[in-house]
Formats: sequence, structure tokens, C-alpha cells
Amino acid sequence: EKRAKYDQFGFAGVDPNFGAGGPGGGFGGFDMGDIFESFFGGFGGFGGGGGGQSRTGPAKGKTLRSNLTLTLEEVAFGCEKDVNIQHVEACDACRGTGCAEGTTAEVCPDCHGSGSVRVQQRTVFGNMSTTTVCPNCRGEGRIIHQPCKACGGSGGVRRAKKVTVKIPAGIDNGQAISVRGQGDMGRNGGPAGDLIVGINVLPHVLFRREGTAVYLEHTVSFLQAALGAQLELPTLKDPVRWNLPAGTQPGTVFRLRDQGIPVLNGRGRGDQFV
Repeated sequence: EKRAKYDQFGFAGVDPNFGAGGPGGGFGGFDMGDIFESFFGGFGGFGGGGGGQSRTGPAKGKTLRSNLTLTLEEVAFGCEKDVNIQHVEACDACRGTGCAEGTTAEVCPDCHGSGSVRVQQRTVFGNMSTTTVCPNCRGEGRIIHQPCKACGGSGGVRRAKKVTVKIPAGIDNGQAISVRGQGDMGRNGGPAGDLIVGINVLPHVLFRREGTAVYLEHTVSFLQAALGAQLELPTLKDPVRWNLPAGTQPGTVFRLRDQGIPVLNGRGRGDQFV
């Protein structure tokens, strides 16, 4: 309703003081933030103070990314791999508080710990009220007067870490694995971020993969094709013995059941085509 009135009458349609002789040249003292919040959900979308939301609550840590290069055999049967990362973890000296030993942070007196302050400005439209980041504490809601020397008051330090990643059988090139809680430390008691590991699969010298199926080109002699023969065919695991029928023509495709790639997070395994 407010939007329809605004479209038809402008501010006159949404300000009850308009034309009523109120202060401010007939526009009165309305909160423009309330109007925009009704229309668009607040000033956050205009690059203002983030819609008045507090930045001092628990926040999840930053997500980290890494990559692993695997062979076709490794993704066919699954494996475990170590990934070396650099992540931010809680400072041992201050236990993540950012304060020197024996001291505590002060609640910001300007925003009272919320991290944001409301600012009123007088404009031609009246008094406009907006929410912005508290300049005194920079949105943290607290002020550290004696920061920890080990971390400089940030509460976290960057360290190297080795993370063991379990590779599920059947994963494909270009997919990724999420390892929970192995990213940077959270803020204000929030959980640690995650580690996203992208998977690259090396081309195989013999096999070509398509989904859960693998394809192998195998050359036989004219006599083997004409008279038949017992062949030893390579697979992703162990070679298998297989009888080639007499009179096999070039380009003929045979199926070796359950010799392909497993269904990711499911049951069954694909086939190998020769």
C-alpha cells in the first residue's frame, strides 16, 4: 500500500504530516529508513550500514580452498590423501580473545556492544535516520586497550596444518570435497570455516572414463580374431582372462561387468567396455 501511494503521490502519500503544517516545511520529521525498509528491506542494499544488523554476533570462519591431483585408480576405489594448508587458528597466548593476559575488552560506550549506531541527518525531506558501522569500535562492539602481543589483538594466528582428506570412490574430475571445520577460526565464538578440496584426475594411459563406465581399446592379431583366443585384459584393479570369440570383427565392443567406476555415494559399479 505504501509503495502504491508513493508511486502515485510521492512522499505526500506516505508521510502523514505532509500538508498538515508540521515541522520541516510540510514534510514533517519522518524516518526515511523506515520507508525504504518497507519498500526495499532497508538501506543495506544501498551500501549503507548493512540494514542495521549487528556484526558482533558469532560468525563462521573463512572457507579455505585447495586442490588434489589423483589417478583414475585412486578415484575408482577411494583413498586418503594429505592436504597442506595455511589457516587461522585461535592464539594460544590469549585463547582467541585478542586481549593481553589478565585484561579484558571494554564494551564500546558508543554502540553499547551492538557494533552499529543510528545517525540522523536533516535534509530537505526532513530528518533522515540511517544505521552505520560504529566508528569508535569499527563494528566490533568492543575495544581492546591492551592487545595480545602474540596475535596483535586479532585473536588468531596463521599456521601450517596437514589435513587428511578421505576421497570417496567414484568422485569425478572437477568435483569437490567439503571438510567441515578445517578452515579459518570463527569470530566471536562462531564455528570454524570449512576446507573445500577440488579434485583433478590425471588422464590414464589405457582407460577413458565416461560417468561410471571405462573404455579400453585392445588390439588383437588377425589369427586371434579369426580363430578366437584367450586374452588377458587389463582392468582398473587386476588383469582378467577373457575368451575372444572366433570371427570377431574390428570395432566390436565387449562388456566386462562391474569393472568400471563405483556410483558416487551410492550402490553398484559401472562396467568396462573393450
